[in-house]
Amino acid sequence: MSKKRFATHAGSWYSENADDLNNQLSQWLSKAKAVHSPARAIIAPHAGYIYCGACSAHAYRQVDPQRIKRVFILGPAHHARLYGCALTGLEKYQTPLYDLTVDSKIYQELLATGHLEVMSRETDEEEHSIEMHLPFIAKVMESKKGQFTIVPVLVGSLQGEKEKVYGKIFGNYLLNPENLFVISSDFCHWGRRFNYTFYDESYGEIWQSIEYLDKMGMNIIENMDAKAFSDYLLQYQNTICGRHPIMVLLHAIESIRSSSGNNMKMKFIKYAQSSQVKSMRDSSVSYASGALVIQ
Repeated sequence: MSKKRFATHAGSWYSENADDLNNQLSQWLSKAKAVHSPARAIIAPHAGYIYCGACSAHAYRQVDPQRIKRVFILGPAHHARLYGCALTGLEKYQTPLYDLTVDSKIYQELLATGHLEVMSRETDEEEHSIEMHLPFIAKVMESKKGQFTIVPVLVGSLQGEKEKVYGKIFGNYLLNPENLFVISSDFCHWGRRFNYTFYDESYGEIWQSIEYLDKMGMNIIENMDAKAFSDYLLQYQNTICGRHPIMVLLHAIESIRSSSGNNMKMKFIKYAQSSQVKSMRDSSVSYASGALVIQ
């Protein structure tokens, strides 16, 4: 059996043609500006590129590939029943641009903690939350092709203190300037098909209420306050699918903030919605791109 994870969403969620994909990524990145760089971590969406590719580019534009040797990708599990974090059992991840190599040394270190398991090929290839970032990573890191590795991590429904446990595990890696963290998350999934129709009329139309709700959460993330973000999710139940990876990042920041003495600043650069909802019959998904700088 091949030890490669195939690009199972290419051809449907994004272009499987290398030239077309390269041109598309180049155009999106050229329209974004490096305003909060060099990023140590980014938050970016994982929907089909037609919906969120332009938004994602604003996060990836903050990445400086020169010092990066490893890219950690923390994506939420949409299909697998997972209550911890899981690693791939494969050695390479395919993209239409070029294949990315999984960091076996870091994987051994993570497995040695006893807190991570290995997912099946089926789980790996069914999930899109990590794959949707791979072409962007391949593109922004193309000057370092063959000189960097990836660390894909599937994040399950973490309950209780688990987000804090994983935050401590990944905190030491976040502190290393040779590592980049990619946190995969869309924001509000609004509409009856998502079983979420929160609407505060005082903010105008439905899409404006959604934007207010999302930006409330984004402001808390910018403040790097894990407890406040947890409280916000509990109060509003906002359907942010990458809430657990985001919480792991916030706890990782908190685990190193007190001891490192580094200056850390989180900032969101771009916000978008798949459509502007004006009726209860409509639906939309929100996207946000942010970056963490550590000096």
